[in-house]
Amino acid sequence: MIEVKDLRKTFRSKDRKSKGAVVEAVRSINFAVQKGEIFGFLGPNGAGKTTTMRMLCTLLTPTSGTATIAGFDLLSQQESVRKTIGYVSQVGGMERESTGRENLLLQARLYGMDKAKALARVAAILSFLQLESFADRRTSTYSGGQRRIFDLASGIVHEPQLLFLDEPSTGLDPQNRAHVWEHVKKLNERGATIFLSTHYLEEADALCSRVAIIDHGNIAALGSPSELKREISGEIVKLGFEDLSNAQRAQTALHTTPFVKDSSIAETTLNLHVEQGDDNLPALMMTLHRQNIAIKNIRLSRPSLDDVFLKLTGRTLRDSTDASP
Repeated sequence: MIEVKDLRKTFRSKDRKSKGAVVEAVRSINFAVQKGEIFGFLGPNGAGKTTTMRMLCTLLTPTSGTATIAGFDLLSQQESVRKTIGYVSQVGGMERESTGRENLLLQARLYGMDKAKALARVAAILSFLQLESFADRRTSTYSGGQRRIFDLASGIVHEPQLLFLDEPSTGLDPQNRAHVWEHVKKLNERGATIFLSTHYLEEADALCSRVAIIDHGNIAALGSPSELKREISGEIVKLGFEDLSNAQRAQTALHTTPFVKDSSIAETTLNLHVEQGDDNLPALMMTLHRQNIAIKNIRLSRPSLDDVFLKLTGRTLRDSTDASP
């Protein structure tokens, strides 16, 4: 459904201090998306997710590289690409003084449907997504979750083969986020291929059949969530300390321990990749006790996508997202 080869996008910086320096937002990335899958683009804010998506939706012109969307060339067949895809941006596009139904009818007519077909299509979508109960209220009265579901509805009015969702659940509370996830799954079950960008680890894990981890414009890893997590053997032990110096002392003390395969420090937490964590945890704690290094808290878990990101980049995705502008 999507094939990307050496796609690249650069900008001139608007920062006066950098004096118009070239910024590489996307750096010669390569990937393919298969028909019928939910493909996730996972990374912190500023990693290049939205820039990539906007290029694939014909909203930005690539600096170099090629791509095909459902068999259509991204540069020479843009009109065909636009007829094939649906796109839901981070901010959405609902007219707040119109009702949800009116917004969807307008979207259908913009795609060339006559009035009768538009009415029938909108009625079918409202039923499918269970939106009838508030479809005739102004969207300015909607909750964040209701507005986001209507954004999804607007992206599928014309029955696209491929749906692009840019951060579909950003800013929503856990209940509304789960509601959005449920509808994304429904769309996929109905045959839509979905390209989804997110910085939520749980979203990528819950929805995506495959995930590309992107950081600083580069794809650092690509595979199913389970495949990516299997690359980290053993368990993850997170040791919390009162301060950074104790975390560093603990890292040094455990450096030559045979069952500790890798380690890194994030603030005052020491992250360890440990073989047979359940069995070796007592020995680990005894080593620190002998060195008079007090542990504030400890947690043992299976590897997560955040642990994958940490291994690839040396920092957690959560910390990277929080630090992004």
